[in-house]
Amino acid sequence: MTVKDVIAFQGVPGAYSDMACRAARPDMTTLPCASFEDTFAAVHDGLARFAMIPIENSSAGRVADIHHLLPDSGLHIIGEHFQKVEHQLLAPPGATMDSIQTVHSHVQALSQCRLYTRRQGIRPVVHADTAGAAKEVAELGDPTRAAIASELAAETYGLQILDANVQDIPHNTTRFIIMAEEPIDPPMDDGPVVTTFVFRVRSVPAALYKALGGFATNGVNITKLESYIIDGSFTVAQFYADVEGHPENRMVRLALEELSFFSREVKILGVYPANPFRGTDNGDD
Repeated sequence: MTVKDVIAFQGVPGAYSDMACRAARPDMTTLPCASFEDTFAAVHDGLARFAMIPIENSSAGRVADIHHLLPDSGLHIIGEHFQKVEHQLLAPPGATMDSIQTVHSHVQALSQCRLYTRRQGIRPVVHADTAGAAKEVAELGDPTRAAIASELAAETYGLQILDANVQDIPHNTTRFIIMAEEPIDPPMDDGPVVTTFVFRVRSVPAALYKALGGFATNGVNITKLESYIIDGSFTVAQFYADVEGHPENRMVRLALEELSFFSREVKILGVYPANPFRGTDNGDD
C-alpha cells in the first residue's frame, strides 16, 4: 500500500467520516486520526494522499472549529462529498430499550436526535465522537448505556442495533470536503465548479455590502456565506464563502477583484467540481 491508496479522517474506525471516505473513495484505505490537525498532518507527512473533512450538517449546522482551522491547514480543497447520515441506537448484546438509561455520542449527533432521546426518556451524554462512543459502550458492556452511531460502528464493535434511523430529520446529510497537499483545479469548461475562499473586510461602514456587490453585478451565485470572530475583541470577523464558477471565468474573476479591493485579505481554499448532489431534490416525500 502506498500513500496514493490512503485517505485520512478524524475519528476512530466506524465514524461517519470513515463511511464518507469509503463512499467517496472506495478504492482507498482509510486512516483514522485523533484530531483535525492530525488529519491535515497525515497528508503533509506523506501518510495519506487525501483528507476527508466534515464542514456542515443539514440539521445541526457548521462543524465546530473547522472554519478556523481550514485557512491555516496548508491543504487545498479538491472535491466535496455529501453523506446521508442515518443514526442508529446501539447497545451491547442483551440490552433492551427498557434497560437503556443514557446514550453517548458526539454533540452534533445528539443534537440531530434531540427529539428522539427526549421522547424515549434517555439522558444524553456528550462524547468526543460517535464511533468512539460506540467503542466505549462495547468495551463497558453495560446494558444501561447506549450509543448513537453508524451501522458501520455497530459492525466494527459488535453492538446490536436497538432502533434504526433515530435522527429527527429524515434528510439528515453532512457535507464533507476532500483536501490534498496540491490543488487539482478542474478545467473551466468541464462542468459545474465551486470556488471556496475566506476573506476579511475592512472595519468601515457597509464594507461587507460593498465587498459582495461585485458578485451581484457580475451574476455570480454565492451558495454559502458564514462569518466567525477571529480575535478576542469581537471586532474582526472572517468570512467563509462558496460561489458557483471558476476563478478563470470572467465574471467570477471580476467579482473576486472587487472583493479584494474592499477586503483586507482574500484566500482561495480550493476550486473543485460541484458534487451532483447539489443539483438534486434531496427532500423526502
